[in-house]
Amino acid sequence: MAPANPRIIALFDVDGTLTIPRGEVTPDMMQFMKSLSEKITVGIVGGSDLPKQEEQLGEGIAKVFPYNFSQNGLVAYKNGELQEIQTIAKFLGEDNIKKIVNWTLKYLADVDIPVKRGTFIEFRSGMMNISPIGRNCSREERNDYEKID
Repeated sequence: MAPANPRIIALFDVDGTLTIPRGEVTPDMMQFMKSLSEKITVGIVGGSDLPKQEEQLGEGIAKVFPYNFSQNGLVAYKNGELQEIQTIAKFLGEDNIKKIVNWTLKYLADVDIPVKRGTFIEFRSGMMNISPIGRNCSREERNDYEKID
């Protein structure tokens, strides 16, 4: 069903707007989004890839709202169909990617923080997500790290 004002579009970021970082959307927020989509065109944007967005917003989220932009807008979906993909690897080249990864890992090895949990660099289409504590940390560990960050 088309919204009442389809020419107006509202794009919502996932982490920190629709959810707490890496958290799941609340039923109230999802209901708000669905109600809003009856009035205007609604889309989702985020830095994570689509599988991570689905962990947070629900499976098939790219089909719930007409527009979905994952990986900082470099992967675009319209009505659940993939439209375009761009990548940092194509732009920088593999040799430059390796230089960045090697430098970053050497640097992080000397960073003294309370815990380190793995997956310090997550390679995405348009960025490298660098996490000194590691993306595998627990919610409690992430909260503790945010206090010193």
